[in-house]
Amino acid sequence: DSQSPNEKIRFACIGIGGKGSSDSEDAGKNGDVVAICDIDDKRLNSASEKFPNAKKYNDYRKMLEEMEGDIDAVTVSTPDHSHAPASLMAMRMGKHCFCQKPLTKAIYEARLMGDVARESKVATMMGNQGTAESGLREAAALVQAGAIGDVNEVHVWTNRPVWPQGTKIPGLCLCP
Repeated sequence: DSQSPNEKIRFACIGIGGKGSSDSEDAGKNGDVVAICDIDDKRLNSASEKFPNAKKYNDYRKMLEEMEGDIDAVTVSTPDHSHAPASLMAMRMGKHCFCQKPLTKAIYEARLMGDVARESKVATMMGNQGTAESGLREAAALVQAGAIGDVNEVHVWTNRPVWPQGTKIPGLCLCP
């Protein structure tokens, strides 16, 4: 536990490839990365060059159990299906959590994460890089103010899935 408000936050980074690379680098700019975890040894060894003093793990469960007293917060930048399990384990241990999007795979998991965060009194945040920009808010304000008239139809495009995600729902979804 912290002894002084001037101490640096001690981060454990779960998933350090892809988006996890920039998330762990941001953690390192704002605190000390004391543990890194990835199932891919090549990524893990590459990240250990950036964080030579961080302990390396392939299993976040083992990392959290062994490092529980030595970390204050975690970043979770794993494949989508393990966001909730990794985040929940850390939050139940009293660790603050930054989790990449999508936060969960089911509404139940999202509600559970909110409950656990409140019960554990930890700060949590989901990575929302695209929606953190002011352009999205400005466009929404213009539409809400009626600047383009009544909106009758909206077409939404995304570059997702970058990898196959979701399931087809007959009659409701045009998913590939």
